[in-house]
Amino acid sequence: MKEDTIEITGFHAHVYFDTASRDTAARVREGLGARFDVRLGRWHEQPISPHPKPMYQVAFSPDQFSQVVPWLMLNHEGLDILIHPSTGDDVQDHTEHSLWLGEKLELNIEFLRQIRTT
Repeated sequence: MKEDTIEITGFHAHVYFDTASRDTAARVREGLGARFDVRLGRWHEQPISPHPKPMYQVAFSPDQFSQVVPWLMLNHEGLDILIHPSTGDDVQDHTEHSLWLGEKLELNIEFLRQIRTT
């Protein structure tokens, strides 16, 4: 069981896409922006950091989880989406504490470990 002192300060959803699914990703993004007060990150057209595919990030607060995640569950249109908390431990947040919609992609966790040790 986790320590009670660990706090979730927010959540990130990483919406993955490729050339063929970019329009779908844009629709999902528009839906999120229209329905929720979330922070829509910029489009990353190439894999970045630990992420193996192009993606954009959506940041939202813990009190939005019960609205944003069910909406994504029903409206991700076949896209792969990583959802994880922000606790200050990026490795754990992207692995043990994460959930996936669609296919679970292989992340470059070594990248996150290197950041943690620098």
